[in-house]
Amino acid sequence: MADLFFYAFATFTVICAAAVVGLKNTVSSALALLLCLVGVAGIFILLDAFLLAALLVFVYAGAVVALFLFIIMLLNAHGGDRKPFKKTAYVSGGIAFALLSVGVLSFWKSGQQTTGELGASIVPVGATLKNYGEQLFTIYLLPVQIVGFLLLIAMLGVIVLSKKFEGLEDIK
Repeated sequence: MADLFFYAFATFTVICAAAVVGLKNTVSSALALLLCLVGVAGIFILLDAFLLAALLVFVYAGAVVALFLFIIMLLNAHGGDRKPFKKTAYVSGGIAFALLSVGVLSFWKSGQQTTGELGASIVPVGATLKNYGEQLFTIYLLPVQIVGFLLLIAMLGVIVLSKKFEGLEDIK
């Protein structure tokens, strides 16, 4: 049953990821990204990584996608002004898909799948909320602070870029 849910979430995630790239409307692409992240969170739940699933939904799906939508709407970015793909983009996409298919098929044919007995013997290390918190506020404190500072700078940049300055016609 878990395999069925995995295949369902994986198919849903891949379809939504293709929609992010393929849709012409930028708002629809951002909403497809939201659905793609929800699909990945479903896969995390199947792996019993509930904290990662919650963080993915809250941080990325909640905050980052909302920020994308805010920027898209603030800058009045309209869809449809994308240039069509060139021939080289189709060729490189086909090559990447072929390489991915060969890799997946070779992995599948070699019988490298783990069985339930092997997976049950592996004990997760550091999968508690206490361990995540300790690592976040000791080892990874500086990177978290830097990311927060960069997000603050990005938000200030969006505000400055979106502000309508009056009286600048004389400078042009």
